[in-house]
Amino acid sequence: MASTGRPPPRAPTPIYISRRTRNMLAATAFIAFAVLLWQVPSLLGFALGGAALAIVLSFPARLLSRVMPRWLAILISFVLLGVLAITAFIGVLPILLDQLGALTNAIPAIAERIDRQLPRLLERSGAAGVMPLPVNEFVENAKGELLEFIQNLAHRFLGAILPFVAGAVGAAATLFGIVFIAAYLLADARKLYQMVLHASPHRYRRDVRALWNAFSFTLSRYLGGLAISLSVQGAVSAAALYVLGVPYVFLLGAWVALTALIPYLGAWLGAVPAVLLALSISLQTAVLTGILFLLIQLAESNLLTPQLQGKALDVHPVLVFLAVVLGANLAGLAGIIFAVPVLAVLHVLLEFFRARIHVTA
Repeated sequence: MASTGRPPPRAPTPIYISRRTRNMLAATAFIAFAVLLWQVPSLLGFALGGAALAIVLSFPARLLSRVMPRWLAILISFVLLGVLAITAFIGVLPILLDQLGALTNAIPAIAERIDRQLPRLLERSGAAGVMPLPVNEFVENAKGELLEFIQNLAHRFLGAILPFVAGAVGAAATLFGIVFIAAYLLADARKLYQMVLHASPHRYRRDVRALWNAFSFTLSRYLGGLAISLSVQGAVSAAALYVLGVPYVFLLGAWVALTALIPYLGAWLGAVPAVLLALSISLQTAVLTGILFLLIQLAESNLLTPQLQGKALDVHPVLVFLAVVLGANLAGLAGIIFAVPVLAVLHVLLEFFRARIHVTA
């Protein structure tokens, strides 16, 4: 073989450090990373958002990659997502904004109609002996509190529109960052998997592979099932409210899908505006609307979630409730939304180590 004239590559010169030094360097890096996240919390949002989007898109990308190259499957998945987002922005968002504006303008009339329905309802409650105050006194108190609540709600809606428009540019930048991270995570998923596998001790690589697969199954099943569940609940609610004659069905359906992100409490939050609007029509419509949302909640908890998510959330409901309470106290609304996926991850870790850790004497 002819010589190229280049010297052969030299092996890297080893740098020897003690185990204590290695541990100190690792601890310092971890603390520096934690401080960085504390100072710039948006980094964590970018990472979590990108990872969540990558996990959701892994479904279509994995299916399409069976019949085409993976890079093309990923590209088509993002194109389909973009088409869906543009369709929603052009076709759905204007309807929601129109209905929001119409609802804001109609709030005084709705409050007046509800005020006419309240005495009938309260008289029946008073006849049943469940009213703590005389009916007339309770009606006056309820009227004042209801009008004040509706007026404050209208002002908050109107006051939130301007900040929403002003923050559109920042939201677009955040969305771009999330999509950017998700695209690279999808494209380099195998490289990342191989990197994690090779960084693990040889004797534990089979266990690392099992843990990776467990995480992938749990998170993809949970997020994919959640997306389908939210869409179904919003669409079914809107269609049923339309049949009942309740107005602003697109806005109410979107509200139901949004509040369904919150476990347990979200179902009741989603029902409140619809029941109030139905009460402005008639007491019978309000009762039927309440029954409707009760049936939707029963179907979601007993049919939709078990079928779509299966064993991805094989956690006792009491633990889910406690996780939501803990998340709410630690991080507010974000803590409520992320409480369940974090609990699912911790459950996977617990099952993984419980089958492998053995305590010796």
